[in-house]
Amino acid sequence: MSHHSNDSNGFEETVIAVILGLMTMITFVNVVLRYVFNSSLIWGLEVTLILFAWLVLLGVSYGVKVTAHLGVDALTNLLSDRPRRVLALIAAAICIIYSFLLLKGAWDYWAPYAALDRTSGRWFPTGFEQTRDQAWYITDQVPMPGFLRFLEGWINQGETYDKLPRVIPYAVLPVGVALLLFRFIQATIRIWRGAQDSLIVSHEVEDEIEGLQDHQKGA
Repeated sequence: MSHHSNDSNGFEETVIAVILGLMTMITFVNVVLRYVFNSSLIWGLEVTLILFAWLVLLGVSYGVKVTAHLGVDALTNLLSDRPRRVLALIAAAICIIYSFLLLKGAWDYWAPYAALDRTSGRWFPTGFEQTRDQAWYITDQVPMPGFLRFLEGWINQGETYDKLPRVIPYAVLPVGVALLLFRFIQATIRIWRGAQDSLIVSHEVEDEIEGLQDHQKGA
């Protein structure tokens, strides 16, 4: 049984590959500058930390997509197919609710930095409430790229940014959690259709190892 589809939506894979490449390049350049030229990219460490945060949060949704998250299935494996599927759907529903709550929190944290309003309601959004603008917050060392200067007129009332505004690195919060919610919904649909039996890592590798061991014994 296939545990995930080879869909054409490779957003996480592409972004994760780009992030890893950028982290490697920035770190390598910093090492060369430090040990060869006795210099460094003053913003290199901060950018690497930002990229690592993006890597982790996008990796969570990617893990759901490819069923790479670990879990304990000792009890569910004792059940027949139908009860196991029911429990998997219940677990998926809980994950969807959790990721929705997480998305509300992510939006509410990020929104002020984008000059937007937080949602009202303690658990579930009931609307929007007036929120103090925090779009003027900037990063510590990251230079402001010229192609992002339009943000000054959009969210910072025309005021110039000396450094990259925090709205950019913090955007991974709503983006990453929205992707997580989307991947949980996808997984739930696959479980409902019988194309996937759980949300956790598959046992295909274990089956392959057992098959290889049996083949070696037979040989």
